[in-house]
Amino acid sequence: MYSLWWLLGALHLLISVAAMPPQSPIQCEESGGCNLYNSYGVWNDRKDCHVPNVTYPTTENELLGAVAYANQNMLKLKVVSQFSHTITKLACPAVSSGNSLLISTSNYDSGIEIHAANLAVTVDAGVALRKLIDRVEEAGLSLVAAPYWEGASIGGLISTGSHGSSWWGKGGSVHDHIIGLSLVVPAKQSEGYAKILRLEPKDQLFNAAKVSLGLLGVISKVKLSLERRFKRSITYDFTNDAQIEDMYMDHGKKYEFADITWYPSKHTAAYRYDNRVPLNVSGSGVYDFLGFQSNPILVSKSVRASESVMDNGHNLNGKCILASSFLGYKKLVANGLKNGLIFTGYPVVGNQGKMQTSGSCLYSTGKDSSCAWDPRINGLFFYETTAIFPAPIFRDFILDVKKLRDLIKPENFCGVDIYNGFLIRFIKASEAYLGQPEDSVVVDFNYYRADDASTPRFDQDVWEEVEQLAFFKYGAKPHWAKNRNMAFLNVQSKYSKFNKFVGVKRQLDPQSMFSSEWSDEIVFGKESAKSDGCGLEGLCICSEDRHCSPGKGYFCKPGIVYEEARVCRYSPSFNVASDSPKIDL
Repeated sequence: MYSLWWLLGALHLLISVAAMPPQSPIQCEESGGCNLYNSYGVWNDRKDCHVPNVTYPTTENELLGAVAYANQNMLKLKVVSQFSHTITKLACPAVSSGNSLLISTSNYDSGIEIHAANLAVTVDAGVALRKLIDRVEEAGLSLVAAPYWEGASIGGLISTGSHGSSWWGKGGSVHDHIIGLSLVVPAKQSEGYAKILRLEPKDQLFNAAKVSLGLLGVISKVKLSLERRFKRSITYDFTNDAQIEDMYMDHGKKYEFADITWYPSKHTAAYRYDNRVPLNVSGSGVYDFLGFQSNPILVSKSVRASESVMDNGHNLNGKCILASSFLGYKKLVANGLKNGLIFTGYPVVGNQGKMQTSGSCLYSTGKDSSCAWDPRINGLFFYETTAIFPAPIFRDFILDVKKLRDLIKPENFCGVDIYNGFLIRFIKASEAYLGQPEDSVVVDFNYYRADDASTPRFDQDVWEEVEQLAFFKYGAKPHWAKNRNMAFLNVQSKYSKFNKFVGVKRQLDPQSMFSSEWSDEIVFGKESAKSDGCGLEGLCICSEDRHCSPGKGYFCKPGIVYEEARVCRYSPSFNVASDSPKIDL
């Protein structure tokens, strides 16, 4: 989600434009039926998700009726919000589209009931995160945890385990702030084919429902705990990365909302000092994250074109120039922090509701600018890998990434530093069956994705080895809403309570109405049949050269640091594969 903001941000300040909000994820055809897209316009497998019918309930009763109809007619059923920001194909009902129904919660977004005396709020599942935060703040209260990107519905973000960053209190995962949840599930004919379960923490099903991936039923309402409104004070410290593996634990413990952004090619780490402060501390700051601001469409297209030319031309120097420019600009504007209209200096102090999440490109209207990844403009197009480690193990991962960087050369990491480097966040242990059983560290990194599935990427072996280091050598868990398919291989073995979750699913959805081929592939970590080129986009781990692109000089090779890894590496000769580290051509 974080991209080439060095240029985008600079021109954003210079060019006054009207912005184009994201399109609906559901696009219907005159001939009948609809296609579901995620916000990037392309699923991991690049195959369409076609559904014959979509329903738009506006009330809980209408939602109940939709589930009953699907159950009575033996239809596969999935739910999508107005945003559809999930990368994985969890919301697609079925490969065979004739027996499925899609529920959109885009119109089920009006109910927000604040219980001020009890420090709680009950909200319809389709309500947007920003709408909820603004309403809560108006009442003198604050939602403590939120993901960094606000383009999500409440039902969607808790279903997939979305989080911010905190080891304090209840932690940074939104689902751990739930104190009540209503779930619409299939029922017997005598019960009207559907019923509503009102779940509380004391209920046996509660910890399964907190992170349900849409597999147990349809979330209708969520009750979240709140706190009295507070402010936050944020300062970024850009420094050398020499001790990052020894500092991340203390950093996460010292600051309530700490994070670290690591730029490996630049040997730089940006430590976020972020704690709450009393309401009487002066400051009306806003965190309008640079990557989530509207940007001129022409600039987004130009940056994408430049990145494609550099990747196709194996131009590491060009990528590194972009990475240096990006990092310099990010320091200049404090990554989008604003003391008022602009950034004037640290610390930046503001109300929690203005500092905890961003997404200003979602709201403006017009045709000249947009979110930089909007699929209608041929703008930025990238992968997002998110791995979740038990906190102590993350140290060894950092050391291996440093070793890989130094064995090849740092310039091979410029491709990730063009985006947002490695974003490191902290989430607390959770009782949710599909949550994290121990205090954990989350790392996100984004990197270039080719326009065509058959086009290899020059530095793809680097990111494939980093992925396999994370998910296989160190057993990191993938974020359910992100990642390429290979990250989910054998994922069920990484959750000690996975079988408990499956047991609840069998209880609530005995006919597997909420399952699909797509969700089974992710949740049960099934690897699809290997085919030519499947390793290029993470649909498989290569085991033969044909899984890469030997005709274009990419062969299946062992990792450099993690020798058990198998990656698609560019070799100078089309006929003879080389294990030697790549060079800048």
